[in-house]
Amino acid sequence: MSKPPTAAVTDEPDPFDAIVDAPFDSALSERYLVYALSTITARSLPDLRDGLKPVHRRLLWAMRLLRLDPASAYKKSARVVGDVIGKYHPHGDQSVYDAMVRLAQDFSLRYPLVDGQGNFGNVDGDNAAAYRYTEARLTRTAIQLMAGLDEGTVDFHATYNGEDEEPEIFPGLFPNLLANGATGIAVGMATSIPSHNVAEIIDAALLLIDNPHAEHAQLMELFHGPDFATGGVVVDSPAAIAAAYESGRGAIRLRGRFSTGRDGEGNWEETGIERLGSGQWQLVISEIPYMVAKGKLIEQLAGLVADKKLPILEDVRDESDEAIRIVLVPRSRNVDADLLKESVFRLTELETRFSLNLNVLDARRTPGVLGLKLILQEWVISQIDILLRRSRHRLDRIAARLELLEGYIIAFLNLDRVIAIIRGEDEPAPVLMAEFALTERQAEAILNMRLRSLRKLEEMELRREHDALLEEQAELHKLLDSPARQRTRLKRDLANLRKDYAETTTLGRRRTTIAEAAPTREFNMDAMIEKEPVTVILSGRGWIRAAKGHGALDGEFKFKEGDGPGFALHAQTTDKLLIACDNGRFYTLGADRLPSARGFGEPLRSMVDIDEATRIIAVIVHRPGGQLLLASDAGRGFAAESGELLAETRKGRGVMSLKPGTRLAVVREIPLAHDHVAVIGDNRKLAIFSLAELPVLAKGQGVTLQRYRDGGLADAVTLRLEDGLSWTMGGETGRTRTEKDVRLWKVARGAAGRLPPNGFPRTNRFG
Repeated sequence: MSKPPTAAVTDEPDPFDAIVDAPFDSALSERYLVYALSTITARSLPDLRDGLKPVHRRLLWAMRLLRLDPASAYKKSARVVGDVIGKYHPHGDQSVYDAMVRLAQDFSLRYPLVDGQGNFGNVDGDNAAAYRYTEARLTRTAIQLMAGLDEGTVDFHATYNGEDEEPEIFPGLFPNLLANGATGIAVGMATSIPSHNVAEIIDAALLLIDNPHAEHAQLMELFHGPDFATGGVVVDSPAAIAAAYESGRGAIRLRGRFSTGRDGEGNWEETGIERLGSGQWQLVISEIPYMVAKGKLIEQLAGLVADKKLPILEDVRDESDEAIRIVLVPRSRNVDADLLKESVFRLTELETRFSLNLNVLDARRTPGVLGLKLILQEWVISQIDILLRRSRHRLDRIAARLELLEGYIIAFLNLDRVIAIIRGEDEPAPVLMAEFALTERQAEAILNMRLRSLRKLEEMELRREHDALLEEQAELHKLLDSPARQRTRLKRDLANLRKDYAETTTLGRRRTTIAEAAPTREFNMDAMIEKEPVTVILSGRGWIRAAKGHGALDGEFKFKEGDGPGFALHAQTTDKLLIACDNGRFYTLGADRLPSARGFGEPLRSMVDIDEATRIIAVIVHRPGGQLLLASDAGRGFAAESGELLAETRKGRGVMSLKPGTRLAVVREIPLAHDHVAVIGDNRKLAIFSLAELPVLAKGQGVTLQRYRDGGLADAVTLRLEDGLSWTMGGETGRTRTEKDVRLWKVARGAAGRLPPNGFPRTNRFG
C-alpha cells in the first residue's frame, strides 16, 4: 500500500499571515482620508501663489517644453494632451483636454492662458471640437505667469514615474489667482473664485506693500469687485461686496447688460432701449452673465413667450454673430420697459448669483478660506520670496562668470606662456593651475577656448564685463540685505506689469460694471398686463363686459331683451374691480379678464360664486391705499382699507357681518380730503359727524352711525365740511345742489339727526 504524497515544503510566506485584524471603520476612514487629501491638495483647489491646479500647471509646462510661445506656430492639441498624460498627469485624455479648452476660452477666462486655433467651443454652450482638429500655443499672459522658471525661483519635483521633473508652482508676477479665478469641488470643501481686473489687483497689492496695516475698506476703494470675462453688471451694494471679500464667503448678484441704443433721431441712449420709430422700440441684450450658456438663455426666453408666462413679451430673436445681440420685442409700445427688464431678470438666468468662496492652498499646501487682504499679503510674501531666490540664483551665476572672467584675463595677460604650456605639456591643466593660481574651472575654460576666440579676447572688454558684474553683484547684495529695497523692486516690477493691463488697453479695460440696482418692485403676474383704458358695463341682470377706451358712461349700451343698465365705470386693464353684494361679501375681478363689448358679455356669476338671490350694490375700482365707507341698512358701518377687501378666490371675502334680515346698503369710496360722514335714514333724518369717529376695520358689524325709532338707513356719504353737502337733484338735467352751511346737522356719531335741508330728494338718496 503506497503512502500519500507529502506536501512540498516551500519558503514562501503564507498570504494569510499578512491579514491585519483591524476595525473596518478605522481602516475605511484612514483610506478615505488619504483620498480626500489627494483630492484637496492635488486636484480641486488652486495654489494661492500662481492660482493654478496641477492639471493646468502641467498643461502649460508641457506647452512650454514644446516651445509653443506666442511667436511660434500652433501645434495640434492632441500633441499637448499626449505629452501631459504621458509624462505628468496620468488621468483621462478627455478631462485634460477639457481643462485645456477652458484655458483657451475668452468667455471662460478673463485673461486666457492658451491661444487656441479652431473650434474651442462658444458662449452658446457648444462643445469644442476633438483635440485632433484643434491647435494651440501659449499666450503672452501665460509666458508672464511662467517667467523665471529658469532662474532658480521655484523648486522642482519628480513626475509620477520619476523620469522627468516639473515645477511645484509658476513664479511669474502675473496675479493669476484673482485675475482668472477658479472653481472646484473637493471632499468636504469647495472653491469658487471669480475673475478680477489685473490693474485693480496690482493697485491693491501696491497699497499693501506701502502700508501692510491698510484697512479692508481702503483696499476696496481700489479693488472694486469681480470683472467677469463676459461682462455684465454686478448689482450688489458696495457694502455687501466689501463684506463678502472681507470674510472670503458670500454671493455676487450678476445681471446681463442691455445695450445702449439709438432713439428716433439717431442719438445714443443709455436706457437700453433701441428706438425703431413711430413709437416702437425693442430691448437688446449685449452681455449675459458669466457661465450662462446663450443657447439656454434663449430657450428660457422663448419658453416665457410660448407658455405666456410673460404676456408683455411678444417675441425673442437671436441676432448674435461674434457679439451677443438678443432682441426682446414687447407686446406693444405701451409696455413699461423697466418692468419688462425686471421681469426677464426674475424669470430667466439673465440674473444669476455667483458664489464667492475664497478657498485656496497657501504656501504650506494648507487649505483655507481667506479674505482679500490675507490673500494679497500671502501673494506679496510669495513674490518677495521668489525675488530673493532669483537674486541668489543670479549671484551664483555672477560668481561663476566672474571666476571665468578672471581666468580669461590672466590668460590674456600671459598669452604666450599659456600657449607654450598647452603645446609643451601632456597635462597642461595642472601646470596652468600651479603656475597662475587658477581654479580647475578656470583652467578647463582656458583649454576649451577656440583659437579664433583669441583674436577677440581683449583686456578692455573683459575688464568692462568684469566691472559690470561686480556692480550688479553689489546691488544684489544690497537687495538681499534690505527689505525696503525688496519692496521697492517689487513695486517697480508690478508697475511695469500694470502697463500691459492698464484700463486704457483692450485686455485691461474693465468689462463688468459695479452698479447697485434700484429697489425691486413687488413682483406679480398682474404687473404683466398691458395697461389700456376700458369702460366696464354691468347690466341689471349681471352680464358684464368691457369696451376699449373711456366712453361716455351715460351712453346707449345694448343689452339683452329684458335686461338693462346696472353699473358703468371707467377703469384700466391693470385695475382690480371690487364687486360688493348686499350679503356683505366682496368679490374681485381683473379688468383684463372681462369679455369684449362686441357682444352682451358674460354672466358675472360664471366668473365668481354669487348666489342668484344676492344683489350687487356696487362695482368699484380698487385703489391701493384707498378706503371705502361700508354701511348696513340697520345703520351700522365702518371704514375699510381697499386692499383688505381683495378676494383671492371665486368665493369672495366676507367683510361685513350682518344679522338676519339685515343687508349691506352702502359702499362708497372715501376721498382723501373728506373729513365728515353724512347719514340719512328712511325716517328722513340727516346726521353729519366727524370721519374720525368711524373706525377702520377689516371685518365686522361696525358701529352705530345713526339711531332710528322706525325704519333704517337709507344712504350715507362722506364730505368735506368746508365744502358743504351736495346731492343730485334728479331729472334729465342731472343738476346738483349744495348746502354750504351744514352746522345744524353736525352731531355726534349715533345721534338721531334732523330733517334735511329744503330741496333734498324725497328718495332720501345723495345721488
